[in-house]
Amino acid sequence: MKILVTGGAGFIGRWVVKRFLDEGHDVWIIDNLSNGNKENILAFEGKGNFHGLTIGDVANMGEISSSFNLDPDICVHLAAQINVQESLDEPHKAFLNNVIGTYNVLENAVKHNTKVVIIGTCMVYDVALEKPLSELSAVKPASPYAGSKLAAEDLAISYYHGLGHPVTILRPFNTYGPHQKTNMEGGVVSIFVKNKLDGKDLNIFGDGTQTRDLLYVEDCADFIYTASISEKAVGEVINAGTGEDIDINDLAMVVMGDESRIKHIEHHHPQSEIQKLVCDSTKAKSMLNWTPRTTLKEGIDKLEAWMLEEMKDG
Repeated sequence: MKILVTGGAGFIGRWVVKRFLDEGHDVWIIDNLSNGNKENILAFEGKGNFHGLTIGDVANMGEISSSFNLDPDICVHLAAQINVQESLDEPHKAFLNNVIGTYNVLENAVKHNTKVVIIGTCMVYDVALEKPLSELSAVKPASPYAGSKLAAEDLAISYYHGLGHPVTILRPFNTYGPHQKTNMEGGVVSIFVKNKLDGKDLNIFGDGTQTRDLLYVEDCADFIYTASISEKAVGEVINAGTGEDIDINDLAMVVMGDESRIKHIEHHHPQSEIQKLVCDSTKAKSMLNWTPRTTLKEGIDKLEAWMLEEMKDG
């Protein structure tokens, strides 16, 4: 099949691209490189079924329309504004990239009869819920990032119900692994591991009792690939996680192993913090026969080994 991946030079995107390439599909990428970078996809150059990167913005109708001229069978839509704090400071960026960008993708998909796979976020769920989160759990977006992602989901699913267009909504939980950024656009695991390797302290926002369900990126890419090619997943919202959470204090100890190098600092957006994040992946398992394979310890070890190799290479 012909696969278009928006945001394909980003962290999760490059692993999704890799999975489709490994399965023999032809892959094109559009990315404005605001979150992604060319180094993430260097390994794919020279592969016969990789058709390269177009630097373009999904929020620009002309630029995304050009990418759809290849008549893709599936568009995996990962391009997004992803920084929670930035969305609080500049909500228009979240709206432009996540809502308008998704509208542009959907309009082109209809013209070219392309299935759309929307990569959403677990941040749409109610911040106060204390149990595993299923697709039926209450949503309560607490930042313009989460609100714009939920709006994009709702817009996409309306194209399925109203226009009969094939759309799938996926909500992977907190994903980590090689190629993830280690600044505030990155994830807590990558930030912790990088600080450890750099000899820095680990800073925890708030009291550290907030929990996360941490999904290794290759398991996440496997989930996205499996759902993308599934006819059963069309018209559905599907979560993916490990079903186990860990609080940030414990995570810091797993990574660092030295309590004296772990500090607590004031939270910069406590109103948008989800206190307990643990995924109910029952639907993914029953519908897609998908389960994650990588333990947290294995994933952290893989990430640390990759970072050490990157540091050695300069």
